[in-house]
Amino acid sequence: MANELNLRQPCVSGQFYPSSAAEVNKLISILSGKSVHKQDVLGCVLPHAGYVYSGRVAARTLAQVNIKDTVILLGPNHSGNGAFFSLMPAGFWRTPLGDVEIDAELAGLFLSKSRYLKADTFAHLQEHSLEVELPLLQYFRKDFKIVPITIKSQDLSALRELAEELVYVIEENNLKRSVMFIASSDLTHYEPLSSAKKKDSLVIEAISDLDEYKLAEVIKEFDISMCGFAPVAVLIKAAKSLGAKQGELVKYQTSGEVSKDISSVVGYAGITIK
Repeated sequence: MANELNLRQPCVSGQFYPSSAAEVNKLISILSGKSVHKQDVLGCVLPHAGYVYSGRVAARTLAQVNIKDTVILLGPNHSGNGAFFSLMPAGFWRTPLGDVEIDAELAGLFLSKSRYLKADTFAHLQEHSLEVELPLLQYFRKDFKIVPITIKSQDLSALRELAEELVYVIEENNLKRSVMFIASSDLTHYEPLSSAKKKDSLVIEAISDLDEYKLAEVIKEFDISMCGFAPVAVLIKAAKSLGAKQGELVKYQTSGEVSKDISSVVGYAGITIK
């Protein structure tokens, strides 16, 4: 069980999602819609805004997925705290739905084989991009572990190398069937609806094509304010190395559908990779 020394307390419970288990379960039940056929995937791209804005996209995407034994959570580092590639190596993350254990064995293997990853808890304490995915995952599966990684670097060559390091460990230990990746990212930030949709369509196309180079190019060329380029690039490269053939958009929407303000929206996409 978790103790205070190795317990990562929630930092956005009651803000990005409800603070009580009953309310979380009720909301996700509404957001996820009807039961659908579940499929095995190598990874997903999920948004990380407040559930009122992006929860439907994330829930509808995860509703289609068989969540595996260990989820490698990849997210951007919004706070600037900690190392450039920060992996929390052991312990538990608490949400209203209970505690989720870090897969310390797999985390240790990643740390031993990577020249980029650093054992670092500080980067995770105030970072919301991974936390908001946990109650959604817990709603659909109770008994999974996580490896939480936040990334500050935007260096594509380093991101691709990190992906290969992760894949090496997964293949060396025959873990392909028991692990999956989630890359946490919102898309265009605070632009008019028409502009956001055009830019986000380019991002979604690059991800669906599993082309991290194309993704980097369109972000630069069209000045796209996607916050999770780094985790998505790692996901794309890792999934391709593990045999992924394509990405598939499950749902896209913007904050404007909730706020009714289309003059300044944020885009959200749920994408499966298999």
